[in-house]
Amino acid sequence: MRRDIAVLAVVFLAVAIRVTAEAAEPPQPAPPGEQAHSVLVLKGERRLVLRRGEDEIAAYDIALGFEPEGHKRQEGDGRTPEGNYVIDWRNPASSYHLSLHISYPSAADRAAAGKAGVDPGGMIMIHGLPNGMAWLGGTHTLRDWTAGCIAVTSDEIEEIWRLVPDGTPIEIRP
Repeated sequence: MRRDIAVLAVVFLAVAIRVTAEAAEPPQPAPPGEQAHSVLVLKGERRLVLRRGEDEIAAYDIALGFEPEGHKRQEGDGRTPEGNYVIDWRNPASSYHLSLHISYPSAADRAAAGKAGVDPGGMIMIHGLPNGMAWLGGTHTLRDWTAGCIAVTSDEIEEIWRLVPDGTPIEIRP
């Protein structure tokens, strides 16, 4: 029994250290000349692309909502929205390693949901892996698993965090 408690304590400590390491200060923004001017998400290709002008400056494999086909219509449908939005704020203390908020729902999304009598949902983010799970790395893309967000690895969200300022347009295509 004592041995089991000791093993559990060591595991708990290892997870706590890993979560603390992931919760360190977020990266500083890149100089303006290095930042992305837009973000493109290609849902069908499971790809997120950062652009500066017409040039691709970085690309990442992604996981989407657990029901990725089609545009998000309501809270809980597991879909990732489609359309034109903006990165409008960021959360350095997210349950996932860093997160950038996408301005969904738009006025049109809210109107469509209202007409259907449903809640459009919200809190759609680009984020890293759950805190303490960075060790999963790119294997997280083997299956769509978010509630409608766009997920990358924890290392990749740090790079995206640096390169994508608030106010950056994001286009999400089917």
